[in-house]
This record gives sequence, structure tokens and C-alpha cells, in this order.
Amino acid sequence: MNRRIFTLAALALAGCATQTPPTVTPGEPLAELEPLYRADAGREALTISVASNGCTAKTDFVFHVETRGQATTLAFARKRLDPCKSFAMGKTELSFTWAELGVAPRTPVFLLNPLLGWTGPGS
Repeated sequence: MNRRIFTLAALALAGCATQTPPTVTPGEPLAELEPLYRADAGREALTISVASNGCTAKTDFVFHVETRGQATTLAFARKRLDPCKSFAMGKTELSFTWAELGVAPRTPVFLLNPLLGWTGPGS
């Protein structure tokens, strides 16, 4: 990684760390982002793990990529709810290739979605 990019990213993160984190209330734009259980940046694709009642599909999601300068941000939102009825809480993994996302492989990406800990089925 280029040292200049690393320094700029460190300064940006340090600036964010000193500020009060934003509060998210229903109706605000961040409230529309899907909580993720996991995100894995692989060589060919980004794989996310999301809540599912059994019918969640990749087509149920929309993503937004924004590049400003050398910073690329990515956010996922659910277009429609999972209509299936499941007795136990579940999850599914969805993969999006870097080409689908419009991001060059090995580009540093800031994921904006909140992360939640997986507590297991039925929890």
C-alpha cells in the first residue's frame, strides 16, 4: 500500500475517532443500511452475511459505491423484506464480484454498513 494513502487514511480515521459517533434514528439515511454479520473481501468478490428467513436472495439487495478522491465507500441496503416464515433466526451469504460493484480489485473500500455479532439460530 502506498505510504501516502496509508497516512491519509490514518489521519481520517484518527479524526473520526475523536468525534462523537453519529446517532442513528429511524428515518435517517444510515438507518436504511442492512446490518451485516460478516464481510469478506476476497480476490474476486466481496461476500457479505445477512439475516435471512430462508428466502433472501442477492436480487433483494442494492448497493451504492461512491469514490471521492482516493476514498471509496460502499453500502448495502435491502430492497424488499424476506417474506418466508422461519422458526429460527437464520443468515445467508451473498457474493458480489468487484466488477459488479464497479470497484477495481485490491482497491481499499470503506464499508458503511453496521456489523452485528451472530448469536446463532433461535437466539
